[in-house]
Amino acid sequence: MTKIYAMFDQTELDREYSPSSCIDDINVFLERYVQLSETAKAAALVNGTCFPERRYGTGAGETLDLFVPDHAESAPLHVFIHGGYWQLLSKNESCFAAPMFQEAGSYFAALNYTLAPQQSLTGIVAEIRRAIVWLYSTAEKWGYDRNRIFISGSSAGAHLAAMMLVTDWSDYGLPADTVKGVCAISGIFDLEPIVLTYVNEVIGMDNEEAILNSPIRHRVRNRCPVILAYGDNETDEFKRQTSAFGSMLRRANIPVAFDEVADRNHFDVVLDLTDSNTWLAQQALLQMGLV
Repeated sequence: MTKIYAMFDQTELDREYSPSSCIDDINVFLERYVQLSETAKAAALVNGTCFPERRYGTGAGETLDLFVPDHAESAPLHVFIHGGYWQLLSKNESCFAAPMFQEAGSYFAALNYTLAPQQSLTGIVAEIRRAIVWLYSTAEKWGYDRNRIFISGSSAGAHLAAMMLVTDWSDYGLPADTVKGVCAISGIFDLEPIVLTYVNEVIGMDNEEAILNSPIRHRVRNRCPVILAYGDNETDEFKRQTSAFGSMLRRANIPVAFDEVADRNHFDVVLDLTDSNTWLAQQALLQMGLV
């Protein structure tokens, strides 16, 4: 077979960028997202600590659910961006970590965005930036500290979180360090190989757009600590991408905390954010100054 990227032929490259190739049944984990998120949101709505369907932009997908901690005065905000290869899932399956952050004393926002192919990848990145601008600008209304905004994301969400690191927030009238910390879980940071895979059949990127939206190809402008993690049961390319991005950040003198999480895969490693005793949750809370 002809090699099309590095050492990979088409079949091999598609497998490397198919996270489900490492597990038996992806639906087990998707159902877990739904169950935990529905439980978290239902409880928060009952006790009045969730403001659902807040609109941060004019697009149909530009909404978020905002969760409030019990002690909200001067609390930080943790923003979570879901994965799904920019074409699947939504905020409705992404509220599972809200209770852990609320109990720790943080607001929690689960972001929605317009999925491909209804939106281009460049457009999705722009939507996430609009969400951060909206959250910063409306902080006083909700009660969190606009100077303590942190972002996490899984898979495609980790890519979008990383794109906030290379954003020049002065273009939006915001401070250069608007984001105070990022947690990128099982992310993709160089989109060049994605153009050559089955994933791009829906995304529709060309090489120019892939480079534009590859955080590893750009200078870090929002200089803040970064947490990087993936499960030990993931493909070599997902692991390589995180390692390469971590090296790039360290060369830029960005503080990086990293772990290959044992007994986890691409889909359940993010669920460690539901348990304050896990390494991943501890690092997120430490980054936020909550432990």
